[in-house]
Amino acid sequence: MRLRFVILLVVLAMMLTACVANEPVATTSTPVPTDTPIIPPTLTSTPTVPLAILVIPADLDPEMSNLYQKTVYDLAQASGLRYQVRNELTQADLEPGLQVVISLPPDPGIVALAAAAPQVQFLAINIPGVTAGGNVSVLGGNSQSEIAAFLAGYTAALITDDYRIGMMIPKNNADAIRALNAYANGRTFHCGTCRPFYYLPWDFPQYIEISAEEDKANYDAYADILMQQFKVRTIYLYPDIAIPELYEYIGTTGINMIGTISPEQRPAGWVMTIQPDIIKAIQNAWPQLSAGQGGITVQSPLGLSDIDPSLLSPGRQRLVQQVLDDLQAGRIDIGVGP
Repeated sequence: MRLRFVILLVVLAMMLTACVANEPVATTSTPVPTDTPIIPPTLTSTPTVPLAILVIPADLDPEMSNLYQKTVYDLAQASGLRYQVRNELTQADLEPGLQVVISLPPDPGIVALAAAAPQVQFLAINIPGVTAGGNVSVLGGNSQSEIAAFLAGYTAALITDDYRIGMMIPKNNADAIRALNAYANGRTFHCGTCRPFYYLPWDFPQYIEISAEEDKANYDAYADILMQQFKVRTIYLYPDIAIPELYEYIGTTGINMIGTISPEQRPAGWVMTIQPDIIKAIQNAWPQLSAGQGGITVQSPLGLSDIDPSLLSPGRQRLVQQVLDDLQAGRIDIGVGP
């Protein structure tokens, strides 16, 4: 009996030992060191968007100011540039992203600014004493006075009964004489022999010369000679003769006028102004300026402004514009030698 009990205990002990031996042993893992470096995120700087600045005087005519601002704004936007307008410009404003500066008078110091910022292209609009070179471009002088005179003669003949047109010019001025000849050729271009309905013992255009020493207060009397003695109905005013007082006087007579200088207040009888189209010149120059190409003289095409549609109807205006386009393209010979 005792022997069976002992045997049972031995069997139970063997069974317990086998169970303990088969039980899984828990293990813990230790992190393995690594040599791979941890790279922090790279900080990248945002590229500076190039900038265009328009410098215009604070007292510029609001309509013209808005036109200049819209023109440069549209060009800058189309080229992906930022845009700012300033009334003055100093070297402190020459930030790294600045690419193009277009400036009207008064001169903000274009020469010094250009030297301080050689990476910037400057365009000076009618600023005296500034010449093209390096990174400075300028608007060219108006060397198209004969084209303007030819167009004035064509337009005057187009709108004037019996082609009774005239011109006021400075005396002993070779450039003015060439302009007078171009004016006469413009009349002929429109109407050939231009035979008037009512006979007069003289031909047109009639003209009158005014001495440089003449008192400007007497210009009215010279205009009277054309209007009353020679029966002129449309007068072209050479730039040297055009003064506001003369505009105003002729405006009271019922006679039409064409000029190349915009009157501050358009008088009665003002048909149109023929003058350089600065807006078009800026648009033409922009591709080179925005591409970093400077030192150029920008020629301004002529344009029409201050048009009175009651004197020059839209249909006739289209004819005049076509003649102007043909003149500037060299398709019409104005017939005036150098």
